[in-house]
Amino acid sequence: MKFQSHCAPESVYSLDGILVFGLLFVCTCAYFKKVPRLKTWLLSEKRGVWGVFYKAAVIGTRLHAAVAVTCVVMAFYVLFIK
Repeated sequence: MKFQSHCAPESVYSLDGILVFGLLFVCTCAYFKKVPRLKTWLLSEKRGVWGVFYKAAVIGTRLHAAVAVTCVVMAFYVLFIK
């Protein structure tokens, strides 16, 4: 007997999911930049794979107003529209 699912996922990766992940990543890295122990451990490299954390932290600190507004808009979208 075959198992058939009645609720198939529309898309595994959605644009709003990727945007939420990106916002949370930028906000988390900006927070890590404020904590001295995490800053030296995680954000010491500026190039390579670990440099992504440093670059996200820089984006989060320099564009903190835009990131905050985008987080509020995305929260409203996820809670009330989606």
